[in-house]
Amino acid sequence: MKKIALITGGSRGIGFGIAQKMAEAGFDLAINGMRAESDVVEVIENLKKLGVDVIYCQGDISKKEDRDSILEKIKKHFGKLNVLINNAGVAPKERKDILDASEESFDYLISTNLKGPYFLTQSVANWMVDLKTQDSNFEGTIINVSSISANVASVNRGEYCISKAGVSMATQLFAVRLAEFDIPVFEVRPGIIKTDMTEKVSQKYDDLIENGLCLTKRWGLPEDVGKTVTAIAQGNFLYSTGQVFVVDGGLTVARL
Repeated sequence: MKKIALITGGSRGIGFGIAQKMAEAGFDLAINGMRAESDVVEVIENLKKLGVDVIYCQGDISKKEDRDSILEKIKKHFGKLNVLINNAGVAPKERKDILDASEESFDYLISTNLKGPYFLTQSVANWMVDLKTQDSNFEGTIINVSSISANVASVNRGEYCISKAGVSMATQLFAVRLAEFDIPVFEVRPGIIKTDMTEKVSQKYDDLIENGLCLTKRWGLPEDVGKTVTAIAQGNFLYSTGQVFVVDGGLTVARL
C-alpha cells in the first residue's frame, strides 16, 4: 500500500522539487500552498503523470483554521498520513540590518516559518500516534526543511535565521517526544538553492559561488533537496532520528 505524504509549500521551489522526487518514488501526495487551486492545476497534473494520486490543500499554515482544513481534506481523501514534510517558508519582504528591522517583519517570519510548522507537527503527531495505536505496523515520519541559516548568521535577515533556528530545536523536541511511538523526526538544512526566493540575490551568490563559497561549485537545485528528503521518507535512516541532513554543497564545511 502506498504511503501518503503532505508537503507544505509543495507547489513551487524546493517544495516542488521534493514533490517530484517523492512522486517518482511512488508516494501519493497532498500538496499545500497559498495559491488558489485553479492556479496550480498544471503543477498537480504534472505530478499525477508520474503515476501517483495527488490532491491540493490550499491554506496558510500560520493560521489554525487553515491547518485544520488541510488535515481534514487529507483524512477524507486518504484516511491516513505517513510523512509530514514541513517545507513552507517565507523570506523577509525587505532585507534589513537587525538594528533597523521591524517587529512586523519578525512576526511575519516567525508566524509562517516557525509557529505554523510547530503546531502543524503537533496536530500531525497526535494523528500519527492514533494511527500507530490502531495499527502497530503503521509507519510515520516527520521531516522539517530548515536552512543553513539555522546556524549561519546573516545580520540583514535576522528574523529568518531565528525562525530556522527554532525549527531546528523543534525537530529535536519532537524527535524526543515521539521516540516512544517509533516515529522519527529529521531536519534537512538546504544551502544556497536556486528558487524564486533567491532570484533577487542571484548575482550576489553567482559571484560568491564562483569565488569558492561552496565546495561543489554550483547552485543547489530543488531536486538536490528532493533526493535527500525522499531518501529519508523511504525509511533509510530510521536509526538517525533527530539528526540534521545538510544539503549545501559543502558551504558550511570549516576551512582554513
